[in-house]
Amino acid sequence: MLLCGARLSDGRTVDVRLGGGRIEAVGTAGSLAGSSTGDGTRACGARVDLDGYLLLPAPAEPHSHADTALSADGSGPVSCGPEDVQRRATEAALLQLGHGATVSRAHVRVGDVQELGALAAVLQARRSLRGLTELTTVAMPRLLTGVAGADGLAMLRDAMKMGASVVGGCPDLDPDPTGYAETVLELASEHGCPVDLHTDAADPARLSRLAAMAGGLRPGVTLGPCGGLGRLPAPAAARVADQLAAAGVTVVCLPQGGCGSAERRGTAPLRLLRSAGVRVAAGSGALRDVANPVGRGDPLEAAYLLASRHGLRPEDAYDAVSASARAVLGLPEVRVEAGFPAELLAVRGDRLAGALSLSYSRIVVHRGRVVARTSAVREYCDSAAAPELGLPRQGRGEGP
Repeated sequence: MLLCGARLSDGRTVDVRLGGGRIEAVGTAGSLAGSSTGDGTRACGARVDLDGYLLLPAPAEPHSHADTALSADGSGPVSCGPEDVQRRATEAALLQLGHGATVSRAHVRVGDVQELGALAAVLQARRSLRGLTELTTVAMPRLLTGVAGADGLAMLRDAMKMGASVVGGCPDLDPDPTGYAETVLELASEHGCPVDLHTDAADPARLSRLAAMAGGLRPGVTLGPCGGLGRLPAPAAARVADQLAAAGVTVVCLPQGGCGSAERRGTAPLRLLRSAGVRVAAGSGALRDVANPVGRGDPLEAAYLLASRHGLRPEDAYDAVSASARAVLGLPEVRVEAGFPAELLAVRGDRLAGALSLSYSRIVVHRGRVVARTSAVREYCDSAAAPELGLPRQGRGEGP
């Protein structure tokens, strides 16, 4: 596949040739048409005209809730039936893909009423979506300590055997939050998998203990949404930020709203964390469920909010939903350069700031092929300003 005439964030206009799921070559516009591949054969395949588009590394979704997504409009309790969960998880993943996220980490509750049914349904959705988008799962038990937590621990072990790739949960909901975190970290070490915990992070002593326990764990520990950090006195928050940075803990914030496992809203103090050296990524959180009935699941909206509300530069805001989000998921870096994975997003516009403001039209590339397109056309009814400003006019009559 050849992507023609795309603008890069540094202002260059280029052609990009893709093959084997990777970027094979990047050259000035028009230079790769009809060129030869590295083995001397003639390059051929689909051509995608990206004139007027900005080409970026694709975003990733580090924090979603596939089992409850798209359930806000239903009446009565949310259905945990396998068919309903699989349908919602599939639709949510495709919605996020249309926005540009070619990989998503889904937090799924295990135990209680749903036992392992919701996880099985999300794993089935993952299999059905293979080739379109990647869906990874975090197993989230409610309780892990004491007599009541024995069932949760057994369920969590079964979830890892089923195919959950990350150990997670919400220590804040357990009577012994520190014991909960210790159990999760031990199990993750046993399985050699990452940890992703929900916490409001309002207790600096508890967070310090967690950072101390997490320091030696690889492949890593992620915390989110950590809105309580923003409510701490500045000196206490700064001390915790330094501890998290020293332990290599990543924080995923949710600028679009909270999620069902976070009892209080608020966004983590992003600039404080970043200045301390903490990797900060941004996720979407709840997607039209009871925690956020208007959630969009759009990483570019998350980046827009980081820039407009929290003062990050557009480049840093987009990094939080792309490079940093991919790092949370343990994925290789993406650059628009030869040799890197062909995980790309083309957005109508010529600068990143403008794309974050008005990112309606999008073309999504996953594993070297176009997997989603969104096109938006805006027209104006006839007026005196139309010919002067060159506004696109409506095609029929004078409009309403």
